[in-house]
Amino acid sequence: MKIRGAVLERIAAPSPFAVSAPISISELELGEPGPGELLVRIEAAGLCHSDLSVVDGNRVRPVPMLLGHEAAGRVERVGPAGDGDDDIAVGQRVVMTFLPRCGHCAGCATDGRTPCLPGSAANNAGELLGGGRRLHRDGAEVHHHLGVSAFATHAVVDRRSVVPVDDDVPPEVAAVLGCAVLTGGGALLNSVRPRSGDRIMVVGLGGVGMAAVLVALSLPGEHEVIAVDTVSEKLELARQLGATTAHTPGEIAERAITADVVVEAAGNMRAFETAVAATAPGGTTVTVGLPAPEARASISPLGLVAQGRSIVGSYLGSAVPARDIPEYVRMWREGRLPVQRLISAHIGLDEINRAMDELAAGNALRQVIVFD
Repeated sequence: MKIRGAVLERIAAPSPFAVSAPISISELELGEPGPGELLVRIEAAGLCHSDLSVVDGNRVRPVPMLLGHEAAGRVERVGPAGDGDDDIAVGQRVVMTFLPRCGHCAGCATDGRTPCLPGSAANNAGELLGGGRRLHRDGAEVHHHLGVSAFATHAVVDRRSVVPVDDDVPPEVAAVLGCAVLTGGGALLNSVRPRSGDRIMVVGLGGVGMAAVLVALSLPGEHEVIAVDTVSEKLELARQLGATTAHTPGEIAERAITADVVVEAAGNMRAFETAVAATAPGGTTVTVGLPAPEARASISPLGLVAQGRSIVGSYLGSAVPARDIPEYVRMWREGRLPVQRLISAHIGLDEINRAMDELAAGNALRQVIVFD
């Protein structure tokens, strides 16, 4: 079938991207879903730093590539059953997730702590988990982005790349659950699990960091929640959402403010160093940001040893999406997780290059592409 989608033509084009236009809006041919795969009509898709990191060259992926990994949509066709995955029907709304889990490898045996090995290999190759590509343009293959490629009217995905949700979950809410909330929330619920009375700090208030703030505020027990960013508007939003205090990194350093659990969600080394320095003795730094591969940080190992502090890496919030997304839906229904507050703008597909500039400038939380 013919679809319309946002294709990254070249990596590391100069900014502003609205001028260099590395992403084209193209007509593509989408193949039929194979065994264990689904054809999904995309309803909403969020722009994330993981998309930007491919555009700006921090994450080298094969091109041309149809971008987009955080989305929700309706199933329009179900391929032949594969591996017993025949539990989703046409018309079902699904959340799309960028790290499918085969359920059988050593990575999947860690209960989310490490990624699925076949899933990671397929993502790096620009393929679906079941192998190969379903996208073509002018007879040539186009690569999939993280098994999803959601910046398009439709996508073919592996069944293991989606989690079904009920119709009462709006598409834009469902989309944000698939990456921002899984990553930011999972940093707390899966990677460290704060105890009542722990002070929680979040450094970097993009979509993922603000999701971590929301989840921190929803935790049982008494918690002081400290939000940290360089952008005053984001600090103000964190206060509106309920953060106990909100500070710039300079204020954190000057006042020697510390926390028992510190989530780093900015993906740059200055933020990482701020997070480690602000971790109290006996506390844990959880880092979920994705810096450039060559980035290096300066920290004191003595501070880790002498003060019993820990640093934990958390990819996609150490999530098992099929387990975690229903829990976030329950929290949203109860009013404890207002993830709709993370959405800073609704945009059209044609605005994507300019939207990447907004993301790079730190001006946006979650811009969501809405499809008619």
